[in-house]
Amino acid sequence: MTSIEAPAKLTRSLRVVGVREDGYHLLDAEVVVLDLADELRFTSPGDGLTVTGPFAAGVPVDDSNLVLRALAAVGRQAAVELVKRIPHGAGLGGGSADAAAVLRWAGVSDLGLAASLGADVPCCLVGGRMRMRGVGEVIDPLPFEPLGVTLVVPPVVVSTPAVYRAWDDLGGPQGEGANDLEPAALVVEPQLRVWRERIREATGAVPVMAGSGSAWFVDGDREDVLGKLRDGGAFVRVARAVDRE
Repeated sequence: MTSIEAPAKLTRSLRVVGVREDGYHLLDAEVVVLDLADELRFTSPGDGLTVTGPFAAGVPVDDSNLVLRALAAVGRQAAVELVKRIPHGAGLGGGSADAAAVLRWAGVSDLGLAASLGADVPCCLVGGRMRMRGVGEVIDPLPFEPLGVTLVVPPVVVSTPAVYRAWDDLGGPQGEGANDLEPAALVVEPQLRVWRERIREATGAVPVMAGSGSAWFVDGDREDVLGKLRDGGAFVRVARAVDRE
C-alpha cells in the first residue's frame, strides 16, 4: 500500500478578469496549500474506491469522483481508500487535491492533463504558494511565505457552478474585499452572510471567503475565540501554509 497526502488549497485573493467564449471564467488568484489534507491509500493491483474519515458523508464513489476520473486519465488501476479530512463544498479544493494526489502517485506532472480534470487540479499538483491565472492552467510559483490562518467552515455546502452563474447574472461584480466571488456566493447561499458576521463579531476582523465558499478565513491563530462557532456546527481549524516538496 502507498499513502499520498492531498493538501487543501486556500485562495488568498481572487479576481475574475474575464469570461471566455465557452463560458469559462478567467481568474487571477493567489493560492497557497495548507497542512489540512486528505489521505489517499493506494493498493495495486486492485480496483474500486472507498471513502472514510470525518467528511466522508455525501462523497460520491462513482465515476463522478475526481479520484476515479484521474485514475482513468493516467490509465492506471488501483484500489483507493480516500480518507476525507477536507470539508467538501467549502472552496478548499478537496476534490482537486485528491485528483492531484492520484497524478503524483502515478508520476504525472502534466499541467495540461491536470487542468482537463478541473481548474484547481494544477495548483494542487504544483503546491506551495503560487499565482494562478487563466482557467487555472497557468501557474506561476511564488516565494514561500510562512502563513497561519483560522478556517471556519459553516455547515453549508455551496455549488461552485451556481456561484459562477450568479456572478454572471449579477453583471460581474468585484468583491469589496479580496474575493470577487463573495457577492455571488452570498446570493446563492444567504446563510453565508450570517456566518460572516458571526466570525467578524468573534474576532474583530473581516473574514475573507475562500474560493467560491463556504469556508471563511482570518489571518492568525484565532481558534481560542471561535469556540461558539464550533458549537454552532462550524468546522474550525488553525491551518498553516506548506511549501513545495
